[in-house]
Amino acid sequence: MIVVFVEHDSGTLTEASAEALTFGRRLGDIEAICIGAPDTAALAEHGVGRIMSAAIEGTYAPQAWGAAVAEAATGATVVLAAGTERGNEVLAHAAIDLNAPFAANCLSYADGNALRIRWGGSLREEATVAAPLAVLTVAPHSVEASPTSVAASPEIVTLTLELSPEALAVRIVDQEQASDGVTLATAKVVVSGGRGVGSAEGFGELEELAELLGGKVGCSRVATNNGWRNHADQVGQTGTVIAPELYIACGISGAIQHWVGMMASKNILAINTDAEAPMVTKADYAVIGDLHEVLPALTAAVRAAKGL
Repeated sequence: MIVVFVEHDSGTLTEASAEALTFGRRLGDIEAICIGAPDTAALAEHGVGRIMSAAIEGTYAPQAWGAAVAEAATGATVVLAAGTERGNEVLAHAAIDLNAPFAANCLSYADGNALRIRWGGSLREEATVAAPLAVLTVAPHSVEASPTSVAASPEIVTLTLELSPEALAVRIVDQEQASDGVTLATAKVVVSGGRGVGSAEGFGELEELAELLGGKVGCSRVATNNGWRNHADQVGQTGTVIAPELYIACGISGAIQHWVGMMASKNILAINTDAEAPMVTKADYAVIGDLHEVLPALTAAVRAAKGL
């Protein structure tokens, strides 16, 4: 039996957790554990046979959530989650409670053999999980989320937990929504800037184009380190992993740490003065030139195409 820890955004199943459910179905019958009210309809569409839910004080408490996952894992052979920051943290705590090995960012798993991403995506490791229970997270965007052809009729079970004060010592009790609508992780178009943008003010040109395309602005670690953008906008190994339909990389060299965060993009357009930059050589399309000349021209063309 496969138990999948699922995340939801205001009651709606996240795309990353849908990917984890698809990964889990390849291994066997799946059950789900969630904190708070589950997205029952979506979980049924993904073939979940049983939904276990737990109510835990606060909006997030990693150790307590890990305890809930461990409680739900009774009889399981595999415990899964999406390889998000939250998924990795919760399952790390669950693995401790279960005294089970934890393999993060897996691409595949079968018969105790895991293939997973290491070193920021620069290599793949074949590992053997020598234990009756494996705790795994699924590398983001390594699986395409797909519901089953026939929805399940899941049993819904409420878990009652006895949590120690230590389990709730670290928790988020309240949070404010920074923005509405499209996020960096879910945007279909991402216009991202790096060192070549030159300043915080230079990102204004990226913001204008992203708004026209209905997308979001991202950045490389250099832009974050220089104080040009907030860390929440960073794409990469230590930022957000994305998979938009179109990724426009402006003045980004394409270091491996950044590449692993956006390599699942369906189409990549690089704008750079260096024709030999890694991002340019790997991109589907490239414009060799000064981004501060290219972006205004591109924005004008989009406006004209839209009749604006």
